[in-house]
Amino acid sequence: MAEELLVEKHGEMSGHLTPSLLLVAFLSSFGSSMLYGFNLAVVNSPAQYIKDFYNETLTEEYGWETDEEFLTVLYSLTVSIFAVGGMTGALLVGRLVTTYGRKGTLVRITVLVFIGGALMAFSRSCRMPAMVILGRFIVGVHSGISLSVVPMYLGEIAPKNLRGFLGLVPSIHICLGVFIAQVMGLGELLGKEEHWPLLLSLVVFPTMVQLLLLPWFPESPRYLLIEKRNVHATIAALKWYRTKGNIQAELEEMQEEQRSLTSIQTISVWGLLKDRCVRWQVITIIVVNIGMQLSGIDAIWFYTNDIFKDAGIPEPYIQYTTVGTGAIEVISGMLGCFTIEHLGRRPLMIGGFLFMGLCCAGITVSVILQPHLMFMRYISVGCVVGIIAGFCIGPAGVPFLITAELFKQSHRPAAYTVAGCLNWMSNFTIGFLFPFLEMDMGPYCYLIFCVICLGVALYTTFIIPETKNKTFMEISQMFASRNNILEDELTSNGHLKMSMMNGYGTLGHSDSTLQHDSISCLS
Repeated sequence: MAEELLVEKHGEMSGHLTPSLLLVAFLSSFGSSMLYGFNLAVVNSPAQYIKDFYNETLTEEYGWETDEEFLTVLYSLTVSIFAVGGMTGALLVGRLVTTYGRKGTLVRITVLVFIGGALMAFSRSCRMPAMVILGRFIVGVHSGISLSVVPMYLGEIAPKNLRGFLGLVPSIHICLGVFIAQVMGLGELLGKEEHWPLLLSLVVFPTMVQLLLLPWFPESPRYLLIEKRNVHATIAALKWYRTKGNIQAELEEMQEEQRSLTSIQTISVWGLLKDRCVRWQVITIIVVNIGMQLSGIDAIWFYTNDIFKDAGIPEPYIQYTTVGTGAIEVISGMLGCFTIEHLGRRPLMIGGFLFMGLCCAGITVSVILQPHLMFMRYISVGCVVGIIAGFCIGPAGVPFLITAELFKQSHRPAAYTVAGCLNWMSNFTIGFLFPFLEMDMGPYCYLIFCVICLGVALYTTFIIPETKNKTFMEISQMFASRNNILEDELTSNGHLKMSMMNGYGTLGHSDSTLQHDSISCLS
């Protein structure tokens, strides 16, 4: 009987970081989020080798006449097609997590990495440039799915007081993936012309580890109870992740959420965009997700070597300078992860974007003055490091975290779809257009990133409230006046009972029939 597993006495839920909770957080991020970071940076080191491969193959095999501009377009497509795949994957998230669960989705999509990795690994021997582009697209689909599913999975298994910490574990792995790509791309390792296909296909090894170990961990308890209605499996999962604390209290709260959702339908993307009750929440995720990608960080990751070359760094030292920036990323990501529960979400966002904006302006000034002042090349490198550090401390992970926190259960899947599509669309835009912006505007192109960073920082300062340790109802009330929603619409004149669901407010039983707008605001 399921009741036999409930041995704890009634009381408050525990917020301990258990070994199983920490292990599943790192394992799910290791085989998913880390691949996203790896694929962002891996094309940087072998860029010239890939262009040469395209040139030789198209000339010898197909008789095409290519020039530098055409090769630049083809390479930009290779870089940015990863984002097209990511946007495609983001559109599939809702259906996949509903059908297969959170953990089940992560396990099943590993097949995409094996297919994409194989295409890239054998592209050179098959003399087919299209295999590189197709492989990048397929691993992009995997990243587009996992980039939303991993924080969703960790958010549902995490206690309230650890949601921020565990929510930034994936961002640490993104930074770690970038660093590994930079290290493996060194000339002493796989940064040789004959090894670049192997370098691109290294993604299969972390995925293999995840595929072997992650199936042994339980599914999200909330998914098991609310969507699968399997009480016994829910209790077993809670026992796995909560070695201490009151499992019965947490189960009762999830059951309260389950009852509340029986009369509330999950909202669609179009319904989300039309719902006046979450108007400013939607605007917020649009601003932070677009700002996250248009802050200049993707340009730094995709074209680090070219940026350092333009800054005057001697070519033999560029690859080592790039690896140094990767180490800064990992350290900065860990700093953000360990401070978010103390400082909150807003300070990390505001400070990160402000610092990135100043560093973008610094790159422009230093490159312009470099012919007259030789030490400016070091200022330029320092500004690149500053952009990376500022991004990894806050903007790298907080947007994914607050996308969940700004919305209740019925709105969250649609919110993740909107945020994911905008995130990947902006990623594609930067990956494809930055080389042409740099050719046309030179160092002044970084002023565009500067304006965007400062704009997002100002928006965060004046619009976004602090969501740390806040329930869904409290966050809704903070946005109520801005959305022109009366407070009694949110509380339904006191007839709506709220219960705490692992730190989030959810609907309880209502003593009266609510109008459509009130249901929409609370669902």
